[in-house]
Amino acid sequence: MRASKVADNIGVVIHGPEVIDSGCAETALDLLEGVGSVTAVLGGTMGRVAVIDAALEDRIDISRREMPSRSVRRLELSVDIVILLNSAKTRETGLAFGEMVASRAKPKKPLLLADYGGGFLSVLAGDAGPLVERIAQVLGLELVEAARLSPRMESSGGIVRRKILGAVPGENVSVNGIVVAKALDDTVEIKAIDGKIVEILGAEVKVHGLEKLSFVDLETAILRTGDIRRTESVPRIVCASGRDAALIDHAAEETFENAKGAMVAITVGDDTTAIAGEILARLGTPLVGIVDGDLDHLCHMTATPKGSVVIEVRPGCDDIVGRRVREVIFEGGYRISMDGLAIEDLVNRVKKIAGDDLRSERRF
Repeated sequence: MRASKVADNIGVVIHGPEVIDSGCAETALDLLEGVGSVTAVLGGTMGRVAVIDAALEDRIDISRREMPSRSVRRLELSVDIVILLNSAKTRETGLAFGEMVASRAKPKKPLLLADYGGGFLSVLAGDAGPLVERIAQVLGLELVEAARLSPRMESSGGIVRRKILGAVPGENVSVNGIVVAKALDDTVEIKAIDGKIVEILGAEVKVHGLEKLSFVDLETAILRTGDIRRTESVPRIVCASGRDAALIDHAAEETFENAKGAMVAITVGDDTTAIAGEILARLGTPLVGIVDGDLDHLCHMTATPKGSVVIEVRPGCDDIVGRRVREVIFEGGYRISMDGLAIEDLVNRVKKIAGDDLRSERRF
């Protein structure tokens, strides 16, 4: 017998790759379909990779790249209740994540957090009545009270401060995929004035990383500590190539959008090349990477598409060569046609632009 009317339509927002790689997301969707009609969407980028690897594209909508709070707002227009599905490092970080999403989404319908990392279910907003206990029982999660935390973000007069909770000393601290520091404490606070990061507390600053962020909207930026994907899976290719060349310059998490319809991608930066390689491997799209050996290991396990070439330049020169490539090959843009050109032609042009900065190349 199906639950009461409030559960007829359940929206599920799945966050991050861990809950997918572990198999918990698929199990949760199976169980929730016994409670009501389920519509599932994904928030984030590396979660897309996990969905592809798990062959769940028919059950989880990965067509959009959007923050979980935006997914919540979009889904609640057509469902009766929304469940945020996550797998945090600890219960504390899971509760903090749920509180942040709820504060941004400001949902008008019941919003629950089901966190398999912390093993709990919480009501983030609204009143779902006895349905909450039923969902907790169905999912096998402990029902706990949602966090009521002190504000993790303060904004006034162009000054923005944001805290990251649950960091592990030694972990990378990244802003929009760029490593800006290494955590020294379990709480890291970042301060920006007029879009420029001026202070990072609880961490050792990486100056070169900050230099890459000429402007950042700290209020909406994606802040992380540690790997962008803590779990592993076997890469699965779903489609291949196009007719263009795409430039991905320190924007690895936008690879799905930027590489759409491309037969090859030029990637600038060590971590950008590693992370974009993970994504491009699923698309069957080779890359030409420009690196200088300054890898921060944002993703501990990476795949490189077959047919790729990684070009190493002198230390500190990947950004410089990347700028030259954009000016000369892409004429200041991020996309060109490959009609009449082979990937090897592109490789040779990049090597020529690198000139005396060229050190070596690796082929995959």
